[in-house]
Parts: sequence; C-alpha cells; structure tokens
Amino acid sequence: MSSKPISVLITGANRGLGLEMVKQMVETQNPVSVLFACCRDPDGPRAEELQALAKKHPDIIKIIRLDAADPKSIKEAAQQVGPIVGKSGLNLIINNAAMAIHSPVFSSTPEEMYKCFNTNAIGPLVIIQEFISLLRAAAKDSGTLGMSCRKAAVINISSIVGSIEIAKDTYNKWTVLPYRASKAALNMISVCASVELQKDEILCMMLHPGWVRTDLGGPEGELDTHESVEGMFRVMNSLTEKHCGALLNWKGETVPW
Repeated sequence: MSSKPISVLITGANRGLGLEMVKQMVETQNPVSVLFACCRDPDGPRAEELQALAKKHPDIIKIIRLDAADPKSIKEAAQQVGPIVGKSGLNLIINNAAMAIHSPVFSSTPEEMYKCFNTNAIGPLVIIQEFISLLRAAAKDSGTLGMSCRKAAVINISSIVGSIEIAKDTYNKWTVLPYRASKAALNMISVCASVELQKDEILCMMLHPGWVRTDLGGPEGELDTHESVEGMFRVMNSLTEKHCGALLNWKGETVPW
C-alpha cells in the first residue's frame, strides 16, 4: 500500500473477506513488512487455507490467535505483536472479524444480542485499546504529516445494515436485528475513537464492503470477495485526514448514518 513496507493486522483472517484481504495484501498490494493474520482457531480446519498461504509467504504472514469476543486473547495478541514490530509500531489494523445472527425483533434473545455486540462492537474497541501504543509508535516513526493507512490507521469493517437512516427501507430484506444493532454501535464507537485517535494523527474510519458472497453474507450476495476487497483497498489507499470518522462503501461513496 506504499513504497515503504508497512505492518498490518487483520482480524477474522481465516475465511471470507479477511482471507481475501490477506491474499491481496501479500500478492497484489505494494510492500508489506509483516502481516498479522488473526483468527480464533489458527490450528483448526477452517484455517487450513490461511495456513497454506502463510507457508507460501513465511517471511511476511504471521498467524496470531485473536478472538474478538475474548479480551484476554486480544491482550495476548498485542503482547505477541509488540516485540515483532518494535519501535516502528503497527501501521494498519483492519477490524474485520464479525458474526451475524439472523433473527427479527420478536425472536432476538438477550444472548444473541450479547454475542453480536461482543464480537462486532466491543471487540474492535478492545483491540484499539490494546494496540494503541503500537499505533502511536507507527505514527511517530513515520515522519510524515497528515493521516493515512500508510502511517497509522484503524479501519473498521461496518455494514450498510447498521445505518439507522435507511433501516426502514432495508429491514424486511435483512431481518438481522442483533447484527444491525451491533454494527450501529460499532459506527458510534468508531466515530468517537476517530476524535481521540486524530490527536495522535491516527486515522480511524469505517468501510461497508458491499453485500458479499461469504458465509456471513450468504450465496445471494452481489459481489465476490475479490471485487469487494479490491475496491476497499483502493479506497484505503486514497484515505486522508479528511476521511477521519467517515463511513464509506467499497466504491468510496458515503453511506448514510
């Protein structure tokens, strides 16, 4: 993503959008010094493709256990990443890990709401908290002005279904209340975090990847993972301080709140 190699951390990297991000980051993007590919069960059967990719790029991809729903695992992941990046810090975090529960208003249980909030909203917040020192180090080490994904940034993968403004028009199509509410919460957390992070010249914003054909998005999605990720990376490469706290889609268009 830059002529100068950067360090990147991606959550939910073992499947779907996260796995495609890892593929494109090491194969088609500009130099990456190290890519921390994070997932809940690195040694499990759902991480086999990620493991194969790591063997292909052993000097770049480092697989780290990180469960976005488990604050302890997030702290442990940060403790592993810190010594590897050193004083150069961590340039880019992509909070991609998410879960969706398909239940409408009258069927959603407190447990379902909690699960979605814990992974989709609280998880990214704890990740920012635990990795803030590494982001600050990267911003300081860059020696450049302004904000960008090449300097220090947090990109939270959100969703158009978290938009309150258009919920009435989209709810009957996607009756996923726990997921919707958790993504709306993520949007608020991200905007508030962007205000705090910009003091250290760290960019924070949200991206809607589109309706993608993944385990989460389902087989009827409008995009495949390659097209979505390619678009999101194009947007990331164009981000500056004026996009701090923005909610954009994979085309770079503003998504209603």
